[in-house]
Amino acid sequence: MELIKFVDISRFHLPLRNKLHEAAIRVIDSGAYIKGPDVKIFEANLAQWMGVEEVCGTACGTSALWAALKGLGVKAGGEVITTVHTAIATAEAITLCGATPVFCDLEPGYFFLSAQEVEKKITPRTQAIVPVHLYGQPVNLDDFLELGRKYGIPVIEDCAQAQGARYKGKYVGTQSDAAIFSFFPSKNLGGFGDGGAFTTKDLDKMNWMRMFSNHGRSEKYDHEFEGINSRLDTLQAALLNVCLPYLDQWNESRRQVALWYDEGFADVEEVTIPQVLPETEPIYHVYVVLVPDRDGLREYLRANQIQTGIHYPIPLSLQQAYSYLNQGAGSFPLAEEACARMLSLPMHPALDREEVERVVDTVKEYLVR
Repeated sequence: MELIKFVDISRFHLPLRNKLHEAAIRVIDSGAYIKGPDVKIFEANLAQWMGVEEVCGTACGTSALWAALKGLGVKAGGEVITTVHTAIATAEAITLCGATPVFCDLEPGYFFLSAQEVEKKITPRTQAIVPVHLYGQPVNLDDFLELGRKYGIPVIEDCAQAQGARYKGKYVGTQSDAAIFSFFPSKNLGGFGDGGAFTTKDLDKMNWMRMFSNHGRSEKYDHEFEGINSRLDTLQAALLNVCLPYLDQWNESRRQVALWYDEGFADVEEVTIPQVLPETEPIYHVYVVLVPDRDGLREYLRANQIQTGIHYPIPLSLQQAYSYLNQGAGSFPLAEEACARMLSLPMHPALDREEVERVVDTVKEYLVR
C-alpha cells in the first residue's frame, strides 16, 4: 500500500524541475544572492498578478506582518484584534510591535474570525484589526472593512494561507489597508525556504515598510531609522518567479480535490466539511474536517498509510506564551471545540481522484467500526 502524503511538494513541482534548476544555477553563478535583480522582477510580477501597485518581498510572513503593523501605526501600549485560532506568527508580529493581541472567537460555522466578536472588543487602544483568511477560506471581508471605516482603524489581511483566493471576484489582499503573504514551502505559492511579502495602497507607508525591512534605509549606508533585516533572498525570488505562473492552475486543482472530498463525505453525518462563504473562491491551503474522534481517526489513517495534520490543536489563548492574558479554558468556546475535533486531510495539487477516494473510504471504515 503506497503512502498518501499530507502534502507532496516535490510531486507537483516535478513538471517545473528543469526550470527550477536553471533558475537556481543562474542565481548561484551570478553571485548576487542578496537583492539581486530577480527580487525586483518577482515583486513586479506578483504585483501585476494581484492587480496592486507594489509588493515588497521579505524574509518570512511573520516579518511581513511586523512591517505592515508598524507601518500602519501599531506601537507599544496599543491593542490589535485578531483571531484566537491561527498560527502563532499572527500574534507574534503584534507583540513584536509592543502591542497586545486581543483574541476573538470564530464566526459560527466557519474557522475564521467573527466580525461581530471583533466589534465587541474595540476600545480607544485598538490600533488595527487583523483578519486571517485561514486554510485558504476568505473571511467576510466587507464586515471588517466596515468596522475599519466606522472606527477609523486600519485592517490588515493575513493572507499567509490564501494566496490566490478571491473575495467578490478580487484577490484577497487587494481591498484592505495592507496585506501580508507567506511563501513557506507548503503554502499554495511556496518557496524553497522561508519567504514572505506585504502590500499596501498607501505608497508613502509602503516605502517606510520597505525601508523598515532593510535596516531603515533606502541607500546602503543612509539609515533614516532603525529597522530589521528582512529581505527576500534572490534565490527564493528566482524560484518563486518560476512557480507564480502555475499558481492559478494549482489552486484550481486544489478546488477539484476539495470537491471530491465534499462529494465523498456528503452522506457522512459524522464528518463536517468546510463551509464556504457566498461570493468567495477558496484555495484550500488545507482541507479541514470536524470529526467526533479526531485522534483515533488520525491513528487509523496513519496505520493505513495516509498522512494527516492538525491546524491547530491549541487555541492561542491556551498557549503558555499567552498565559499572561489570563484567558483560560472556556473563553473561546467555538475555537476550543474546533481545535479538539479538527483534522486536516491530504491536500495538494497533484492528488488524484483515486487517492482522495481511498482517504474518504478509509475515514468511513473507521467511523463504522
